[in-house]
Amino acid sequence: MTRRSAGPPETPSLATLLACLELEQLDRDLYLGDPGPGEGRLFGGMVAAQSVVAAYRTVGDDRPLHSLHAYFLRPGRHDLPIRFVVDRIRDGKTFTTRNVVAHQGGEAIFDLAASFACPETGLSYQDAMPEASPPETLEDWETQRARALGHRRDAIHSSAVELRLCDPYDIENPTKTYEPRQRNWVRVKGPLPDDPVVHVAVLVYLTDRALLMTAARAHGLPWDKRMSASLDHAVWIHRPIARGSFMLDENWMLYASQSPVGHAARSLIFGGLYARDGVRFASVVQEGLIRPVR
Repeated sequence: MTRRSAGPPETPSLATLLACLELEQLDRDLYLGDPGPGEGRLFGGMVAAQSVVAAYRTVGDDRPLHSLHAYFLRPGRHDLPIRFVVDRIRDGKTFTTRNVVAHQGGEAIFDLAASFACPETGLSYQDAMPEASPPETLEDWETQRARALGHRRDAIHSSAVELRLCDPYDIENPTKTYEPRQRNWVRVKGPLPDDPVVHVAVLVYLTDRALLMTAARAHGLPWDKRMSASLDHAVWIHRPIARGSFMLDENWMLYASQSPVGHAARSLIFGGLYARDGVRFASVVQEGLIRPVR
């Protein structure tokens, strides 16, 4: 598969992500995935992206993913492969439904329900994209985080996705609280293959980035003083992900999110992803767990 040269050059983190999306087929609806190198808890977006690829492997090319609903059941690990079991729930005239359960170490760690649909014409409308400072005027998030934690930037885990915050934190006052909403520019750190399935999987991967930060803004808990985890995750894709319409490696995307409610250590977050021309191409909802470090 060829890759475009648009955007920044490919980073080792992006190369690792793309390698992890190349699942090995063990049986008709059984796949094996590499979680990739790392320490501590596996990033949930990785398991979600791999599950999307597994589901796509059982669906025809004419039916792109339009929505998914998922639960993070247990923390994933970096030292064991992941088995993805696909259940072909329904193959209808317009919609196709798949369920994917990811297993690691003999236990289910992730459950995904995915719906695919034949493209069709219909009404088109959306709210306006929120106003935001251009990404070129903002500092990279990993640089900010390294400064806030007193580390070198190269000591902070690097992601396959670049993130720039329009609503930064006051580093001198880490316990300050804010309105639980934010606008972030995101982009993939390098070109992607032409395969739309890879672009959709990477989209799902990046939707799990920074959402819990939105809710944490209301808590006044610094990064090293809180424990957080995604509980469930839902994504709706409104526009086709394909060359000639929209692909992730062509430009910056605005990820706007807000958390209208939080209670009993659980917070709900809504998000919207916009192309730079203002077109909203995806929506996200997540409930997350946020606690002070015990």
